Amino acid sequence: MIKLFTLLSFLSLLSLYAKQPNIIFILADDVSPDMYGFYGNKEAKTPNLDKIAQEGVMFRTAWSSAICGPSRALIMTGSYANRTGAYYNGFFKPTANGEGFFEAYPSFAKLMQKEGYRTAVAGKWHVGSAEEPHQKIVGFDEYCLWEGTKQLEALPGKPKHTGLWEDNRTPSRFWGPCIIKNHHLMKTKNSDFGPDLFTEFICEFMEKSVKEEKPFLAYYPMVGPHGAREGYPTCPIYGEVGDLGSKKLEPEEKERRFRALNDYIDILVGRIEKKVQDLGIEDDTIIIYASDNGTAVTAKSRGVERGGHVIFTLKGPGIKQRGATDEIMDFSDILPTFVDWAGGSIPQNIDGRSLKPFLSGESDSHREWIYGCTSTSQLLRTRTHLIEVVNPVMGVPG
Repeated sequence: MIKLFTLLSFLSLLSLYAKQPNIIFILADDVSPDMYGFYGNKEAKTPNLDKIAQEGVMFRTAWSSAICGPSRALIMTGSYANRTGAYYNGFFKPTANGEGFFEAYPSFAKLMQKEGYRTAVAGKWHVGSAEEPHQKIVGFDEYCLWEGTKQLEALPGKPKHTGLWEDNRTPSRFWGPCIIKNHHLMKTKNSDFGPDLFTEFICEFMEKSVKEEKPFLAYYPMVGPHGAREGYPTCPIYGEVGDLGSKKLEPEEKERRFRALNDYIDILVGRIEKKVQDLGIEDDTIIIYASDNGTAVTAKSRGVERGGHVIFTLKGPGIKQRGATDEIMDFSDILPTFVDWAGGSIPQNIDGRSLKPFLSGESDSHREWIYGCTSTSQLLRTRTHLIEVVNPVMGVPG
């Protein structure tokens, strides 16, 4: 009887250890690490994110591409631009055999679906000329995204956005937003704030997944704080519907709006964490917070380290509490880490390496070098050395 009890206890622990974790991956848009308390900013009001960094792991040195489209392509495929051709927002090289981008380079969402995960994306897509997120090849069961006139015209009946606009061509992503949810244009009011609606969608998706007793992957590439420096949004914490597309703001006001929206994102992260707790899945859920590239006007698009130096912090089951670490990683590592957590086979023809051994404490090191690429500029770093702006096309270095 004692042996049987011991065996059952062992099997129970083994089952718990092998359980596929839920994953919430939140990606802020156009913001550098220096805007956050857990990276040393004394003025930031980011207590929820500071706590994630304290209770889990925060990489002091994490790299992506320094601009949106290539960064998101890297995240979703685990492969560098010299493999995929995703070099710049307006330049994704055609695939070798003429197939779609995600046909040639499977996304993490598609791979997670194959492992039994429910998947969803909310916020801002922006993956260059790749397939749209509603297409089956991409791998999302549900989506809720800020979209433009091109996507509206593709919907049945070609509905029109009746809310606010950022300029003559771009529907708002913040107040009075243009949002397509699962093939339908959402009815929004001018007083609706896009980031609130996307956060509600993520929470609803989690609840549905829990009811279906299936592990989930919620990918939340946010619309903010991108654009706040140009005065697009004010923030709900000020109780006002902001003037959109204003280009005449004083620098101090632009800075105030940017910081306010960034701090508000921390509040949204707190809402997601509260939902996780209310659903009783705190011990089964990994929460990741990152940014796609550095802050616009100070870092974004630059072929130097500050351009692609990004946030990456996470906590959850199977993650050792390390706090800030000097280990290095780049965003090619995200896809293999997700697949490893899911118990799947990591694709061989990618560039990334799973972070799971380091995060779990099985290993105290991750990788020897990381790589960055923005258009024709390339960067390489080890823990001790860095080379920037390697650009043969532009003759740099000469």
